[in-house]
Amino acid sequence: MSGILAGKRILVTGVLTEGSIAFHAAKVAQEEGAEVILTGFGRLTLVERISKRLPKPAPVIELDVTNQEHLDGLADKVREHSSDDSGLDGIVHSIAFGPQGAFNFLEAGWEDVSTAVQVSAYSYKSLAMACLPLMERGGSIVGLTFDATIAWPKYDWMGVAKAALESTNRYLARDLGARNIRCNLVSAGPIKSIAAKSIPGFEELADVWNHRAPIGWDVSDPDPAGRGVVGLLSDFFPRTTGSIVHVDGGVHMMGA
Repeated sequence: MSGILAGKRILVTGVLTEGSIAFHAAKVAQEEGAEVILTGFGRLTLVERISKRLPKPAPVIELDVTNQEHLDGLADKVREHSSDDSGLDGIVHSIAFGPQGAFNFLEAGWEDVSTAVQVSAYSYKSLAMACLPLMERGGSIVGLTFDATIAWPKYDWMGVAKAALESTNRYLARDLGARNIRCNLVSAGPIKSIAAKSIPGFEELADVWNHRAPIGWDVSDPDPAGRGVVGLLSDFFPRTTGSIVHVDGGVHMMGA
C-alpha cells in the first residue's frame, strides 16, 4: 500500500467517537498505509465498536495511563497484535481529563489540579517511556494540545495542564532526540467532542473561532487536525522536534 505512512505501525490513544481528532488521525493514517493499533480506557466495548468504522478494523488494547501495571505491560500487548516484531513507528497521544473542580481556577483544590496535570501532561512522558522498547529504530510521537500561551475563558486549570504538556513535549524531544524519536504537538482549534462536553462554557470558548479564524474553522470537523497529526507522524518532518503545529484556522496569530 502506498501513502506517506506506508509500512509504519502507529499506536493511537483517545479514540472514543467518530467525532474525535484521534479517530480521524487513525483513519487518515490507515488511508496513508499505516497499520494502526488503538488503546481504550474504561469503555473498551465502545472503542472496539468505533474501531470497526475505520477503513480497516483495528485491535484495541486496554490502557489507563495512570495505572503503572498497564504501562509496564503495554509493549508486550502491542507485540501480541503485531505480525512481526518490528515495534512501533509512531504514537498519538490524545489523552486529557480534568475533574469539574479544575474548571474553577480560584477555588480548585490540589486533588483536582493534580489529576488534570497527571492525566493530561505527565501521561505524555509515561506513554512515551512505556513504548520506548518498541521504538529502537526511532519514530514520531505526536500529542494534542490547546494553545496554552494565553488564558482562555472557562478553561482554567486545564489550560495550566496544557501548558505543562507543551513543556513536557520540549523536554521529551530533548531527551529522546538521540534515539531518533521526534516529539511534536498539534495545537487544534475547538472540536465538539465527548471531551468538549465536559468543559463548562465550551460554547463561549468555541465562539471565539466564529469571529477570529481568518481561514475559517468548523467545530464539527476534526479532519484537519487529524491530518496535521498524520503529517507529523510521517517522514516529511525528519528534523522537526519539540515543536507545536497550529491547526486552528489561524486564531493563534490574530491580535486583539
